[in-house]
Amino acid sequence: MIEYERPHWEKGLLVAGVDEAGRGPLAGPLVACAVILPPFIEPFIEGDSKSMSQRERDLAYELIKSKALAIGTAVVDSFLIDKVGILKANLIAFKRALEDLKHKFHVVISDYLPVEGYECVPLVKGDEKSLSCACASVVAKVLRDRIMEHYHKLYPQYNFSKHKGYATREHISAIRLYRESPIHRRSFSPIRQSNLFGD
Repeated sequence: MIEYERPHWEKGLLVAGVDEAGRGPLAGPLVACAVILPPFIEPFIEGDSKSMSQRERDLAYELIKSKALAIGTAVVDSFLIDKVGILKANLIAFKRALEDLKHKFHVVISDYLPVEGYECVPLVKGDEKSLSCACASVVAKVLRDRIMEHYHKLYPQYNFSKHKGYATREHISAIRLYRESPIHRRSFSPIRQSNLFGD
């Protein structure tokens, strides 16, 4: 999990891992996180956030906060996602999370997407290969889940606390019944498809 960080650490360089949560849902924000870990730290979490239970993620989140040199976060709402598209929104979130670090770093390891303006190592499934990315993935997922639990209180009819805005059968049925909420991504299929509402 640190084979991609180690060559940079050996040169005296600090690495920032960056990842996101929430590219695919029909509702809610995209949340990105950037994490700088101390050089030569031993891996202390196993796997990426998607393979963890909520309890495991919460425990890992607290552990990451205690060990990281710096953590940066960014939230891109559904309005911007609809305006610029999910890919550009993802890159905006990555850059904002890196800028939020308030700590010097030299190299970025990103999950899949190259980030312009930085020396960047984009990795397919980076959250499974890089400890820095895995940590960023956990923090982003925990924060996004908490945001969706807050939205559940505002819009309980969609049951966001259960599916977190993803396109489950229950969620799509709720959209058919109640139409979209202010946090739904109107540019996303099936929301943009008029036949969803029988128009």
